[in-house]
Amino acid sequence: MPQISAYGTWTSPVSAADVAAAGGGAQWLTTVGDELWWAEARPAEGGRVALVREVPGGVEDVLPAPWNVRNRVHEYGGRPWVATGGAVVFTHWADQRVHTSVDGVVTPLTPEPAEPQGVRYGDLRPGREGEVWAVRERSTGPRRTDVARELVAISLDGSGERVLVEGHRFFTAPQLSPDGAHAAWLAWDHPAMPWDGTELFVAPVGEDGVFGTAKVLAGGRDVAVCQLEWETADSLLALLDPDGWWNLHRVSLDGSVTNLAPVQQEFGGAMWKLGASWFTPLGGGRHAVLASGQLSVLDEHDGSVTPVAAELSEWSASGLAAVPGGVVGIAAGADRESAVVRVDLGTGSWTALTPQPADLPAKEYLPVPRERVFTAADGARIPAFVFPPANPDFVAPEGELPPYLVHVHGGPTGRSDAALDLTVAYFTSRGIGVVAVNYGGSTGYGRAFRERLREQWGVVDVQDCVAVAEALVAEGSADAARLAIRGGSAGGFTSAASITMTRTYAAATIKFPILDLATWTGAGGETHDFESQYLEGLVGPYPETEERYRERSPITHAESLAGPVLFLQGLEDQICPPEQADRFVAGLAGRGVDHAYLRFPGEQHGFRRAETIVTALEAELSFYGQVLGFATPDVPKLELSR
Repeated sequence: MPQISAYGTWTSPVSAADVAAAGGGAQWLTTVGDELWWAEARPAEGGRVALVREVPGGVEDVLPAPWNVRNRVHEYGGRPWVATGGAVVFTHWADQRVHTSVDGVVTPLTPEPAEPQGVRYGDLRPGREGEVWAVRERSTGPRRTDVARELVAISLDGSGERVLVEGHRFFTAPQLSPDGAHAAWLAWDHPAMPWDGTELFVAPVGEDGVFGTAKVLAGGRDVAVCQLEWETADSLLALLDPDGWWNLHRVSLDGSVTNLAPVQQEFGGAMWKLGASWFTPLGGGRHAVLASGQLSVLDEHDGSVTPVAAELSEWSASGLAAVPGGVVGIAAGADRESAVVRVDLGTGSWTALTPQPADLPAKEYLPVPRERVFTAADGARIPAFVFPPANPDFVAPEGELPPYLVHVHGGPTGRSDAALDLTVAYFTSRGIGVVAVNYGGSTGYGRAFRERLREQWGVVDVQDCVAVAEALVAEGSADAARLAIRGGSAGGFTSAASITMTRTYAAATIKFPILDLATWTGAGGETHDFESQYLEGLVGPYPETEERYRERSPITHAESLAGPVLFLQGLEDQICPPEQADRFVAGLAGRGVDHAYLRFPGEQHGFRRAETIVTALEAELSFYGQVLGFATPDVPKLELSR
């Protein structure tokens, strides 16, 4: 018989260490000959990203420690490795240089910059024989926005690099046509983000490797191309959204553009990392696509889009490759953490090539997502995933309603999904509900839904989260007095804005946030170049709308906190630097507001080290217990200041 115990006090088999162990996973997957290779994040190794390959009976490292296959291009990174010409070419986190490994011997291909990590490379692609093509990013001054980017060819013999293309603020690496006669790439400029508008360029490649005059074949100010692949010597396949949805198009060198399956579905996504892949050709007019995260087969002969392996509900854009009879990729489901999988497209069956976490609890302890659509005050749809408390060993006392955490995804141009996340299970198995809100501005629902956030950040996102939280209370699913909000990065901003400018929540966990919009943005701002003009679209032009920036900044309303706050911050964060949280927390001293601030050396934007993940999650649970009124004896008590 289940034991009767208050929500929040249930004993759970999901520990913070389990969450940390599952926090790595595969990324940047592709085929190398007949083998399958990918990168693998390892929290237990200080967050190192290893390069591995599938071998009979398991997986082996291609590059041993300390090699860390990761880069800082755009700070979020881009495709960090490629195998070509018998060599493995990769970027190493510690120095951001490009290296080559041949027969286990590693040699740098790019020079050591004058300033440590002052030159970075990403989105590595095979180029002409003896070359790798990449995006190069150079620091040109003291400010974080003093940056120049070019497309470069890096010689595999170590003889240097040469510039292929320059003249735009942002690029994806060029891709060589099958006949070697042309190269294609994407480019865009401030203030656009890549989901606002990009252009697909093609240029002839001379016998000397020099690019000729480039022309634009697709995209524009209001059309975003997020992926391209050569199909033949005369045509490309590309994801773009001229009709408001990222659909798959054929783009010919003569300039003709054809939508292969016009549907109101998203086959693409926000290009936060260079080199993402949401589709791969299968041949014969068929293409594997990720339709709002779900693997599907697009048949251009009849325009059909057919889901495959539906139980794998969320596929990563960090690697999708065709293999004989099917595809391989990185996928998760409601009861499965992310893993490398192989899908037979003939039968729909699939095989996991990497294991689930060793201590994954029985399904009865895992949250069961309920996909819901709530309604905003203006009648707009608010998709969300509700994860009620779930633990077969416990029930709450009759009449008690559970506390709920409103989880706010980052971006804000991002999305939450229904895939298993042990962080969610950590809370739900203890009797704490979670709801993940895809507020206006989220991806996966078309351009019009993303545009709901145009100049409305700090308004629509806050209101949508409040609407969902209050709807759960109104229907009797959540305790109105025990609502909290949590999020990181842009989600940290929304959490901070919500706890300072609404009275819906009793507490907030604010991770690596933006708190002062005016000091964060612009050429002299505290953030990095890639997002330095993001707020032009999210808030408005600066300084013309300076008062709007001030009014929507959580730091402006720090004296109006509705409840206690927990701040979690990496000290090496270049995207949301610690100065923002430092200033906010300093202003709380002696004000009588319960708060805590944990700062983590060696962490950047998001936490990658196992010890950090454990400390942060246990602190968060203790925080909720103290504020929302339940005991948490299985974690260290978080000390709150006033």
